[in-house]
Amino acid sequence: MLKCPPAIVVIQAQKIIPHWNYLLAIERDLIELSRYVEFDERNFNCFSMELAKVLLASAAEVDVVCKQICKAIDTNSSADDINKYRNEIKAAFAGIPQFVVLLPRFGLKLKPWDEWNGAEGVPPWWTGYNKVKHHRDSEYHRVNLKNALNAVAGLFVMVLYLYKDKAQLGELIPPPQVLMVDDDHFGGENLEFYDAGIAYRL
Repeated sequence: MLKCPPAIVVIQAQKIIPHWNYLLAIERDLIELSRYVEFDERNFNCFSMELAKVLLASAAEVDVVCKQICKAIDTNSSADDINKYRNEIKAAFAGIPQFVVLLPRFGLKLKPWDEWNGAEGVPPWWTGYNKVKHHRDSEYHRVNLKNALNAVAGLFVMVLYLYKDKAQLGELIPPPQVLMVDDDHFGGENLEFYDAGIAYRL
């Protein structure tokens, strides 16, 4: 009597999504940091070397991701600074300035791109990043909790738009542990993968 071979479960390999994976790595650093600094508005002005690492890594990645979004919008784009990013990205995705990022574990609601509501606005965390990058001796206080959290939230938003199609289908897995979106941008869960993905409305 022939025996049937044991069932083989094939899990479809996911294509590596580098900027999503990097975002999740930064988020893990943020979670570790939360063991030592309570994420509370009363602590927003505290600053430290660990917060500096989070702010600098997040904002530098925002620069890379925004440039890629601009290239995806227009292959001839030469955008290479925050003002040019704002003009090109807002024209394509008008809702970004209103995008709300939640950190429910800490009771926080962030609008990292709120300053883009104006024609010339630049987020304070971006200004802080540049000041610290070039004048760390005199501007070190800008590596504070408020700027670090908003930089990570800002990166989260931009990575969602960089991978817009995957984000809408719930294919960005695993999902973040503490970064979440509000009801306007939550489209449910995608349970087709080993890790449940979040479908985002963008």
